[in-house]
Amino acid sequence: MNPAAAGAASDRRAALRRRLGEARERFVATDAGGRAQAALAGHLGAVLAELSPTVLGLYWPLRSEFNAVVPCLADHRVNDVVLALPCARRVPVAMHYRRWDRVTPTVTDECGIPCGDGRPVVPDVVLVPCLGFTREGFRLGYGGGYFDRWLAAHPHVTAVGTAWSVGELAAGDFEPQPHDQPLMLVVTEQGVAGG
Repeated sequence: MNPAAAGAASDRRAALRRRLGEARERFVATDAGGRAQAALAGHLGAVLAELSPTVLGLYWPLRSEFNAVVPCLADHRVNDVVLALPCARRVPVAMHYRRWDRVTPTVTDECGIPCGDGRPVVPDVVLVPCLGFTREGFRLGYGGGYFDRWLAAHPHVTAVGTAWSVGELAAGDFEPQPHDQPLMLVVTEQGVAGG
């Protein structure tokens, strides 16, 4: 891709991130948004029961992201599953997972996000927060590329996106780039949305 085209694509993604972020904030502030947490948790629980992970990679929720930590800790089917949280490094940009003891983290990574302080592990299933997503399983995040890099390095891992349905992108709104890693599926408060 030539520099001008790359710049235009970057500008389109930045505008899309702003639009999706605003829509998500509005959604979670509504009564429907409040009910959506329990609905998404129920759908995710069913997906995880089917996948039966040995090591589950979670994420610490930011902004108005779905909080997967609470339902996973409450789900007895996850009691014997090893949990892990991502730990990001800014330079060079990289991410790995660390075992998490299910207690509120006391350490943060280089991006200021709470992370586990256990030994490094490689989950067999990871939950990936989505700002936006397509029915084909592509996601739009915040633009750091952390999850895409990690997924590219671990193609054997089952990646499950979590998103609010307001983040679904219509055909033509999002053109995957070569670095974008598809998810196996995306779970919203409305159910499984593709992949």
